[in-house]
Amino acid sequence: MQLELHASEYKVTAEGLTIVLLPKEFALLQFLDRNRGRTFSREQLLDNVWPLEYPVERTVDDHVYRLRKKLRPWAGLEIKAVRGIGYSLTVQNPKTAREANPTTLDTELHETMRDIFEKYHQYGQGRSMLTLARQQDVLGYELDPFYSAYVRFVQGDLEWLLTTDEVPLNERLYSLLLFYIFTGTPKLRLTLCEQVLEKNLLSPAQHREMEILNILDMYTLAGESDKALERLKVSHTVIAEPNLEHFIPQTAITEMFVNLVAEAEEHKLEKMAEAIETGILSTKPFLREIGSYKVVKGLWMLRRQAWHEAENLLDEGLQVLDRSGFVPMRLYALHRIVHYCSMFPPKKKLQQKYTDIFEEEQERIGLKRLLEPLESVILKELGRC
Repeated sequence: MQLELHASEYKVTAEGLTIVLLPKEFALLQFLDRNRGRTFSREQLLDNVWPLEYPVERTVDDHVYRLRKKLRPWAGLEIKAVRGIGYSLTVQNPKTAREANPTTLDTELHETMRDIFEKYHQYGQGRSMLTLARQQDVLGYELDPFYSAYVRFVQGDLEWLLTTDEVPLNERLYSLLLFYIFTGTPKLRLTLCEQVLEKNLLSPAQHREMEILNILDMYTLAGESDKALERLKVSHTVIAEPNLEHFIPQTAITEMFVNLVAEAEEHKLEKMAEAIETGILSTKPFLREIGSYKVVKGLWMLRRQAWHEAENLLDEGLQVLDRSGFVPMRLYALHRIVHYCSMFPPKKKLQQKYTDIFEEEQERIGLKRLLEPLESVILKELGRC
């Protein structure tokens, strides 16, 4: 059984069912779930779930009692009382895949489900991917290993990406790097990206994506837009290769952003905008890219000092990215907004608004809290080469 814990709403989802918990009930379940199979005394649970508070031991028993009642619909989920010691969470899985659902052994179904995930991925529909992943127990299919980790990235589950032993670090490193570049100054993160590429730390596909897309923002926001413009020539060569056309929308949007920061003339930006709107996004209406484009267009309106139109476009873009469910892409957009505004300051009120949203988003996914271990993992990998 796979549990999905939604910290912002205190909800737990499994087997197609969602239950809402009280904040401390959720915190208790979350702690026990992260330590499945381990038994904790009441004192240990009080220390970990009620830090800086002064509850009594009975508090744990009361919360366990209420949690058990709420978790009753899931027969395989149990908070066990270990006599004389404390409590532990156990999750019972069927002995065989056939016992759970015969279709879990159907390879044709697995291939079909992967195709569906790929289609949702292409269209930038992260919420659709997450919904499908949460239903695998009910629908009776095995989630492809790549998407098993990728959906964690999509929903911004940084803590899982940092601590899991279900997926090797080399397969998580690119996701961790993308979160890391949202912190610190672009100049410092540019240096890091260059080192990662130089040492070939990523898989060929990930290396390519960082080389033709991610590093363009770093060059641009670090004040080296001339290098970004030069590297765009490589990007266009790469995406012209067979089966790489899905990079075309994001490359075009990034190119417009680079030219905007490079202070290209209005007629050039107008031509790019028209190509994106009437050409690329009309034939490839990918939700993730639509949101990204609205943000870049909003920044363009900031340059024109069309403050009201700019704010509307920026807000629309962030809302589309929120609907897409791609947490890292929304963070990416906010990173662009905040650093663009530091280079070309708009009205102070507007600049502060998006700085605050960016700070809140980083706080929500735990980026600030997890920055030290995140940095440690990345620098350790760099040091090994």
